[in-house]
Amino acid sequence: MKVALLATCLTDTFFPSTARAVVRLLERLGCEVAFPLDQTCCGQMHFNTGYRNDAESLARKYTEVFSGYDHVVAPSGSCAGMVREIYPEMGVSAGPMYELSEFVVDVLGVTDVGAWFPHRVTYHPTCHSLRMLGVGDKPLRLLRAVRGLELVELPAATSCCGFGGTFAIKNAETSTAMLTDKMKCVLDTGAEVLSAGDNSCLMHIGGGLSRLRAGVRPVHLAEILASTEEEPWAHATP
Repeated sequence: MKVALLATCLTDTFFPSTARAVVRLLERLGCEVAFPLDQTCCGQMHFNTGYRNDAESLARKYTEVFSGYDHVVAPSGSCAGMVREIYPEMGVSAGPMYELSEFVVDVLGVTDVGAWFPHRVTYHPTCHSLRMLGVGDKPLRLLRAVRGLELVELPAATSCCGFGGTFAIKNAETSTAMLTDKMKCVLDTGAEVLSAGDNSCLMHIGGGLSRLRAGVRPVHLAEILASTEEEPWAHATP
């Protein structure tokens, strides 16, 4: 199966280990993964901030870069949602796009990916993956099948972390209040690791937790699923 990776600009710039983890995971599951070098931002930030013309230009660029692939996968519910749900509203046909967990479960038909991650983990379902894409419990099903992993329920899991892209900048006080509530819920679980399907949310929550010196690591879902007994990441301590 020919699959293209939309790494997303945030992951490519700040969290390249997540993109590498997606490639390792999908190749282990039998996919041929390509990384088109001409890819750029999906345009979500521009669209949400009112720059529709710029967003449309980026959407057209996306269709040029990713045409010809059977499937496109992104380790981000928000970027996948932009391509799949918002592009058509702008008159741009983007082709098949999947958030990572839905691609693994729905397209590949796999829930046990052969991962090993011996840590206590809680999972934050990000807003776009939950509400726009409707991924449901797919990430949790994948995590429950990881050997050595203890999954603990996150209180008020469906509440927003307060990031929301430019929302966190334009409405900093509200965003910080929402983040405070989310961090309390994370700490209440006693988890070593906080996972999610979007690095944007992990960056926001992880930044707050690091300032508290809480000892909780933010780890993208892809990096957990790509971990095996041979992967040094799985052995790392907080």
